[in-house]
Amino acid sequence: SGLGFAVGQEPLSAMFATFGTHILATDLSTAEAQASGWVDTAQHAQGYEAINARGICGDAQLRRLVEFRFANMNDINPEFDGGFDFVWSSCALEHLGSLDDGKRFIYQAMNCLKPGGVAVHTTEFNVGSNDSTIESGDTVLFRRRDIEEVVARLRRLGHSIDVDYDAGGGAADSFIDVPPYKHSTHLKIQIGHYVVTSIGLIIRKGDPG
Repeated sequence: SGLGFAVGQEPLSAMFATFGTHILATDLSTAEAQASGWVDTAQHAQGYEAINARGICGDAQLRRLVEFRFANMNDINPEFDGGFDFVWSSCALEHLGSLDDGKRFIYQAMNCLKPGGVAVHTTEFNVGSNDSTIESGDTVLFRRRDIEEVVARLRRLGHSIDVDYDAGGGAADSFIDVPPYKHSTHLKIQIGHYVVTSIGLIIRKGDPG
């Protein structure tokens, strides 16, 4: 069983259902999404049609295996605690308001897992500076030192996580797309004054015993 946060119109919920996995897919309520402007980005989910927009899973199987609910990542429902084998979020935690809000989400999402369960999160990663960054607002940028802080705390809490900070050295890694981002495929972009890529966190929950 899996729990997806801010699933939007990503195909993961439908893909997991094709393998027979029970999924709780969540996204911000429509009213909250409208207030924050997410509805206008075409990245917000309002139901089954959005999460199966690519037709990856048959409708009957999707509705049997996937439940859709509204949820706020800054206020995770205690009903979710301890019920899932895995949880995930795809480039969502940087939109929670601040670096501290994103970090808090990572820690609280671990409560949703069974012992030994796995959390997978991706987020924006500032490879241009380990000093200054965007710390609050609609999109924040995690620095290496922020990730190191998260890793250290997760390990203190008894969880397991490995991180690879290699930003790549190939031709595609050296290209930096700038606003208005005319290239459909890119590994690095410029946001404000910073060069940004993405980083993935894979965390295994420790056994409290």
